[in-house]
Amino acid sequence: MNAFLKKEWMEWNRTGRSWILMLVFVLFGIMNPALAKLTPWLMEALSDSLADTGLVTTAVQVDAMTSWTQFYKNIPIGLIIFILIVGGNFTAEYEKGTLIPVVTKGLSRQSVLAAKAVFLYGSWTVLYAVCFGITYGYNAYFWDNGIAGNLFFAVACTWLFGVWAAALLIFFSAVSKSSSQVLLGTGGTALGVYLLSMFPKLDAFLPARLLRGMELLQRVKSPEDYYANIAVVGLMVLLCMVLSVGCFNRKQL
Repeated sequence: MNAFLKKEWMEWNRTGRSWILMLVFVLFGIMNPALAKLTPWLMEALSDSLADTGLVTTAVQVDAMTSWTQFYKNIPIGLIIFILIVGGNFTAEYEKGTLIPVVTKGLSRQSVLAAKAVFLYGSWTVLYAVCFGITYGYNAYFWDNGIAGNLFFAVACTWLFGVWAAALLIFFSAVSKSSSQVLLGTGGTALGVYLLSMFPKLDAFLPARLLRGMELLQRVKSPEDYYANIAVVGLMVLLCMVLSVGCFNRKQL
């Protein structure tokens, strides 16, 4: 399994996926506080143009919450980019037949699946931590992160949503033959969950709530409001992995 993890790392570096994703998440991490910091200047620069149309602008006050608002706008975009780039992680190997010699040499299918899952979960965790760490550091330098309530719990919830999305990707990779099928299945499921979350009684249990961390930061909701969602997501991730193992064991490579 360690050898297969090394192979995954070398493949990601060779194709440039690791560097592209790291660049994206670093840029998002910098953009969050940068946009917040530039907002007053932008509004002042536009004030004359707006005044000509009869609109009057007032002084804009920004703080750490402004930056965290931008963080929660950018992270879903970052997750979508992550899913799009890694969506063919399994199917590319099916098409090239590169898993056949690995399995015939004695590495079990469970080990192959586990290695790919560990790499995907680990990659998402590192990228997310980098983006959060940069934003947190700049916010601490310019403002005060203390005004954001339940910050680390909210950030953990959003990370867990990404784990759920990666679990969906692994499941659809185990049952699909092409990357387009994987992306369609993952994206379609995520969209369906988002639409169902518009019903309040369902929203209390669905993963979509985990993306709404600003409600925690603004103390509109408390951590207790998210416990059911966390439990359901944990069960869904476990179910995806169990089903993935069963499907991957029967899959023709």
